[in-house]
This record gives sequence, structure tokens and C-alpha cells, in this order.
Amino acid sequence: MSLPEVLAVYGPTASGKTAVAEALADELGTEVVSADAMQLYDGLPILTNQPDRPARLVAVWPLSHEGSVAEYSELAHAALDELVGRAGTAVVAGGTGLYLRAALADLRLPPAPEEGARVRWEAAYDADPQAAFAELRRSDPAAATLVHPNDRRRVVRALELAEAGASLAPEEDRLWATRTRRQTLVAGLDVPRHVLERRIEERTGAMFERGVVEEVRKALQGSISATAEKALGLREIAELTPEDAREAVVRRTLRYAAYQRKWMRRIPGVVMIEAGRSPAEVADAILEVARAR
Repeated sequence: MSLPEVLAVYGPTASGKTAVAEALADELGTEVVSADAMQLYDGLPILTNQPDRPARLVAVWPLSHEGSVAEYSELAHAALDELVGRAGTAVVAGGTGLYLRAALADLRLPPAPEEGARVRWEAAYDADPQAAFAELRRSDPAAATLVHPNDRRRVVRALELAEAGASLAPEEDRLWATRTRRQTLVAGLDVPRHVLERRIEERTGAMFERGVVEEVRKALQGSISATAEKALGLREIAELTPEDAREAVVRRTLRYAAYQRKWMRRIPGVVMIEAGRSPAEVADAILEVARAR
């Protein structure tokens, strides 16, 4: 039987998804498209664990660029369409849930707000939170049921979207929708928790040995966008001693990995693959499932 047009590999950080995706791409004569929000940025290769070999949508934006899911989605769709057209299949390696869905599906993303809208709504909320929430109830009653009046960030975002003709209350769950642009198999890498914890500790140590502290200091000397600033560990490394930063990064990464594990099991149609073996063996297991579907 023919393979799906897209093979997506998703797993928590340090699960080995990059190596598995590369093994798949080698076997199929195609390339890997990254679905990692922070790997899109050029300038933090150690911190964001960018792959050693070339991959699509890695290091394509300067750190000053204010990236968005909508912009990434267009780039990912173009890359996947090109690879499927040339090689018959493409591989996606995902670590950021929303970006994985953006690569695989046509998400109905909200329109961009008017310039200055957020600042204006923030000022309105700060002046009178109750009046701002009353305006939200008037302009988007559905969104108002999802937001607490004291949640400044979400009230402001809901007002911003309502003004742009969208809503914080989606018609359907964008993350868990089953539809994809192309025939797709999503493989979830299942790594025992104790193995994942050990890998995270080892990888974090290796990052510091490779010079991540100097990399972060250099990055912060230039212009860096609010989006790029969200890179896991950046602020800890910038503000703490190397010893304290290392411990803090391990703790944050463990929490993030736990979140990713929960997210992974909610992906519609995900096929869980035991990943405590070599990347080649995991890739072969994925291909076996793909060929049997």
C-alpha cells in the first residue's frame, strides 16, 4: 500500500523526534520540515536544540522578527507541498503543538488586529476593568463566558479579536480537529518518564558545555522580538548564575515535557510508538504502521 503523503513525528522534548524524523527522511528520499516555534529563529541554535543537518524552517527568521502561527503556516504548507510534489512524501518533526497543527491543517486563524489596538484596549482595561468586561459581554457574549473579568490579558485579547471580527471562542477546537490538508500519519513517541528525565538533564548539561551562556548574552545584545524572548531558558540564563540557570532550565524543561506528553495523547488519530530504542528502529516501526494503513 502507498504511504501517507505526510509522516509527522511528535514527542516531548528530548524524546528523539529529530533523529527519528531524519531517519524517516533518509529512508524515503525526502526532507524534514520543523514544527518547532523557537527553532524558526536564527541566533540561538544551542538553546533551541536546532538539528546539526539542514531542515526546512529552521533558522529562517532573525531574532528581531515578530513571528506568528499564520506566517509559519504559509511557509510550512509551501514546504510540504513542494516535498510531496517532488518526493511523494514529506516528514514533519513537531515539538510545538499549535505549530504542528498549523503545518498539517488549514487552521482558521484570527485576523490581525489593527495597529495599536492592544495598547488601546489595555489602557481601557486599566482605566476601568468592569467597563472593559461589560464591553466584551456586549461585543462577544460567547467569549465573555470563557474569560474571568480579572484576567487582564485574556479580556484584552478577546476585545482585540472581537473588534477584528473574530472571537476568542472558536467554532471548533482548532488543536484537536481531525482534518488535515494531506493524507497524514501522526506518530507519537512514547518514552518512559525516567528515561526522558535523564535525557533532559544530560542535554541541558551539554548545552552549557557547548556555550549556551555566551550564545544568550550575544543574542540579547541585539534586537529580540517578544516572540523570540519566549525561548525556554533564555531569561533564566540571562538573569541567573550558570549553576542556578542550569537547574532552573532543567525544572522548566521537565514541566514542559510533561505538558507535551499530555498534549500528544490528545492528537486525533495519533499512533503511539515505543521510542526507547534506536532512531532507525523507531523509524522502521513508524513505516510499518504507515504501510499497513
